[in-house]
Amino acid sequence: VDEPTPHVDWSAGDVRLLTEAVEWPAHNGPRRAAVSSFGVSGTNAHVIVEQAPGVAGETPAPASGAVVPWVLSAKSDTALREQAARLLSFLDTEGVESTEDTELRPEDVALSLATSRAALERRAAVVGANLAELRRELEALASGAASVGGAVGGKVGFLFSGQGSQRLGMGRELYEAYPVFAAAFDEVCAVLDAPVDVDSEELHQTGVTQPALFAVEVALFRLLESWGVRPDYVAGHSVGEIAAAHVAGVLS
Repeated sequence: VDEPTPHVDWSAGDVRLLTEAVEWPAHNGPRRAAVSSFGVSGTNAHVIVEQAPGVAGETPAPASGAVVPWVLSAKSDTALREQAARLLSFLDTEGVESTEDTELRPEDVALSLATSRAALERRAAVVGANLAELRRELEALASGAASVGGAVGGKVGFLFSGQGSQRLGMGRELYEAYPVFAAAFDEVCAVLDAPVDVDSEELHQTGVTQPALFAVEVALFRLLESWGVRPDYVAGHSVGEIAAAHVAGVLS
């Protein structure tokens, strides 16, 4: 629209007709926008949108160098590989133009791919800690060297591993990033009356290994559960069987 309606007194106040995009500077209060639509049939619609408040304990952005997945989906294998090729082309243009101020971050691309695109039948994921690693994975996918999967339905099963799967620092980054994981982990430690130090060499001693694995596996389950991922079946080996029985409600 480039001609203001004559039915509005534009001289009153600070109201003006926008003919192009403008910056919306921040101020002391939340941003608000309103739209009113008046239909010839008499149907009216009025919408006011207000900026959402910041949420305490928001998930921090992954640290630089963190391994992130880029997920892709399409209607067919061919279309999915073409999408991988387009993503490679995007890397070629954005990678060259990136500067320190506008650095292309793998986690930003990961978020956009996972949350702003449709989840179609044929799927694939590439993982990497930097653009070079992700590029190699994309090249394999685009060329046909990497396999493509699909959503085949069926049921979901969780398998909880037993002693031997422990590693120093396991769950540490999840604990720092996700309050749900941290709360579940702390709850287990409180019941056991034994704080678990996953960074200690004692983690490889049975008396520490098994409580630590139980705490981490229960916390992992609670985190996935908070995202709406729920299994139809659970199974486990060794202490993992105890974790499976607990999350299934067999053990309190």
